[in-house]
Amino acid sequence: MKNGLRVHYNQEADFLEIGIGKPVKGYFKDLGDDIFERREEKTDEILGYAIFNFKKRTQILKDISIPLPRKLKIMPA
Repeated sequence: MKNGLRVHYNQEADFLEIGIGKPVKGYFKDLGDDIFERREEKTDEILGYAIFNFKKRTQILKDISIPLPRKLKIMPA
């Protein structure tokens, strides 16, 4: 699962995390509006996104579509 996509939602915390590839050590960069970009420590490569208050956001949207600040290119393994 080198380039797989992982999605995890914690209902109690209302927190959605989208990960790209295998989990590796990284840090979160605050993009504002409760959206965080997860980056790899050594290469600064984007590893995914974390969105707080996800359910609150989806209640005002007709579908579950939150534009992310970056375009992702996921290659098949």
